Amino acid sequence: MITVNNLSLRYGKRVLFEEVNIKFTEGNCYGIIGANGAGKSTFLKIISGEIDPTTGRVDISKGQRMSVLKQNRNEFDEITVLETVIRGNTTLYEVMTAKDALYAKEDFSEEDGIKAGELEGLFAEMDGWNAENDAATLLSNLGIKEDFHHKLVKELDGNQKVRVLLAQAIFGHPDILLLDEPTNDLDLETIGWLEDFLADYDKIVLVVSHDRHFLDSVCTHVADIDFGKINIFTGNYSFWYESSQLLLKQRSDQNKKAEDKIAELKEFIARFSANASKSKQATSRKKALDKIKLEDMRPSNRKYPAILFNNQVREAGDQILEVKDLTKSLNGELLFKNISFDLKRGQKVSVLSSNSLAINAFYEILAGNDQDFTGFYKWGVTVTPAYLPADNSSFFKDDDNNLVDWLRQFSEEKDETFIRGFLGRMLFTGEETLKKSTVLSGGEKVRCMLSRMMMVKGNVLLFDEPTNHLDLESITALNNGMKDFKGTILFSSRDHELSNTVADRVLELTPSGLIDREMSFDEYMKSDKIKALRKEMYGGVLA
Repeated sequence: MITVNNLSLRYGKRVLFEEVNIKFTEGNCYGIIGANGAGKSTFLKIISGEIDPTTGRVDISKGQRMSVLKQNRNEFDEITVLETVIRGNTTLYEVMTAKDALYAKEDFSEEDGIKAGELEGLFAEMDGWNAENDAATLLSNLGIKEDFHHKLVKELDGNQKVRVLLAQAIFGHPDILLLDEPTNDLDLETIGWLEDFLADYDKIVLVVSHDRHFLDSVCTHVADIDFGKINIFTGNYSFWYESSQLLLKQRSDQNKKAEDKIAELKEFIARFSANASKSKQATSRKKALDKIKLEDMRPSNRKYPAILFNNQVREAGDQILEVKDLTKSLNGELLFKNISFDLKRGQKVSVLSSNSLAINAFYEILAGNDQDFTGFYKWGVTVTPAYLPADNSSFFKDDDNNLVDWLRQFSEEKDETFIRGFLGRMLFTGEETLKKSTVLSGGEKVRCMLSRMMMVKGNVLLFDEPTNHLDLESITALNNGMKDFKGTILFSSRDHELSNTVADRVLELTPSGLIDREMSFDEYMKSDKIKALRKEMYGGVLA
């Protein structure tokens, strides 16, 4: 058990946490959520002991081992991959090295023999003889092939290092597991394995993630950081979000009878309980939901952007986009070839590739920014595209305008009230609109780009990784805005929930050609026939 008592953290006049009192208990996975800057990662560092609180304390049950997902990718560069994973269990690793050091002594004494015997006993108790095999299995499950297990960590690329550190964190079944953005740089198959692993985990897990599908798959509870407090709610992220929105709506409807509110809430809880029974955490989730008291449910104080795209400059005709034999190489590498398709009005298409460079190039071609390709494409005459690139740096380069002036340069209407309206939808209000565009965070830049996109009033939307740098509130609002949009969308996103709730067609760009299916994202990813086809199209290796 983790007990947080009267915890506060202040940096000068800024109060991050104030008098926080909560408990985290065994068998539960807690999703730590909160707006950007609320202190999610900082809270995990307080729990791990990396940061001391200003007041209060954190108590951990005696004898419980804590493991933390390391953020420094280069910390273990001079160590082999397999040893790096085993080091995740500090006690076991210390016993191993002490034992090996004794046996390596030239003047091995009787006293050393007694000590070695004690260490052998401890080693056996901790299942040390299976440590290398267990570590190797973890690595393989996380996509690190056996060929890499005995290499130095510095020989791996950045994505592989992340997987090694994740294997290190979960190695040895720790009693408390702290994970900060564990799905970063993982492919969908590996994320699926991690979801299954954590859904069956019987200890305490605290996880920070912007991936809503991941949070829904693994969490039994949500710990919401808001206004310096942390409140724990039973259920996964979707349950927290939908119940919070329902309560907010009911609170604003003063004429609704109390008994009607209770009936609606009970029906809502029952529906989520039924969904939980189908999950891997059926028992724990069902028990948790059964314990919900209506008086404990509260609406969130969180603010959500208003991302609305339906104010189109005009409705598009039937001819949206024709692509014929589109082929692109970069620095001698074939990204995709012979891509041909027609886009129908109203379709919402998820664009995939195992190579992110292929996706970036595809959008840059369609946006008219890249002329170095073969084949051709043609937009319909009624089409007004609006594009959100993965790399928005060119929009903010050497631009020292405030946000009002920055957005004004993309608008035919120059009135300040008009401009501020679009910034306000993305929660830039008051003095925030006078910020210099050069000092914006990554998330703020994406929100500015979304303001610009809404202002363009496009009837075809192109999104290349739009959720990068956004907090959960903005991702949720964007997801809803894309679902509600009446026009046509081409998008690529590593956000599973967004992809599955928006797409009705999937295009996958490969070096061997195009895979094109009219189906949902989940149907596409779960199809055994398509898995086999994808492997074939990527030359036998699905990255």
